[in-house]
Amino acid sequence: MTQRVFVKVVGFTDVERHALNAVFRLSEQSDTAYSLWAPDAPAQPRLALVDGLSYEAGLQLVSPGPEMTLIWVGPIPPAGAWRTFDRPIAWPGIIRAMDELFAAPDFDGGAADEVQDTLPPEPEAPPKRALIASADADERMYMRAKLALAEFSLADDALTGAQATELATAHRYTVALVDFSLPDVDGWVLLRQLLAARPGVAHIIITKADVSLADRLRGWFAGADAFFGKPPHPGRLHERLVKI
Repeated sequence: MTQRVFVKVVGFTDVERHALNAVFRLSEQSDTAYSLWAPDAPAQPRLALVDGLSYEAGLQLVSPGPEMTLIWVGPIPPAGAWRTFDRPIAWPGIIRAMDELFAAPDFDGGAADEVQDTLPPEPEAPPKRALIASADADERMYMRAKLALAEFSLADDALTGAQATELATAHRYTVALVDFSLPDVDGWVLLRQLLAARPGVAHIIITKADVSLADRLRGWFAGADAFFGKPPHPGRLHERLVKI
């Protein structure tokens, strides 16, 4: 049976909140579903996710409201913080921490320190970096959420083919999610440019409206790892990202 946990979110930029909301929506498929708390919610929040750089963070500490566990993002965490994270925000790490907390068999919001002491330290792993090339803001946000669920902690956005190529020559990417219909470049030309860029991209996944079998075959022979229609099938896209 799915349990629902309301989370009080304090601060954060519009882009960060958009990403968090997307991750919350995807959590509906899990045993623990997270929802953004609002005053008219049917239950009190059990967790506060606080941007330590925001003005509202100080207000939260002065008037914390109902007792709840605190996850702090940013420097100088308060003594009562259960977990702290730095920027750039690694949403998969935060969601894992939340899952560990609420999967505990005898969770008690007032005993968060005891839970923290029993959790093993998370192993350090080099971050996987992704490139999202799309002119559509909603598509970029969806891809960012899918990447987060596949534990890609860093993602850069490109709105044009020129930006994508420039980023691929400045950074090493584990994967690039590329919209075939960027406004400034032919999709096949961009694929060749990304494959030739250095340090470049290890894996390239392309999305295209009305993708044909010929497109998939040509893309595979050209060096693309996968060629999805738009919108891509969420399960198959997730499976491909996890394999990468």
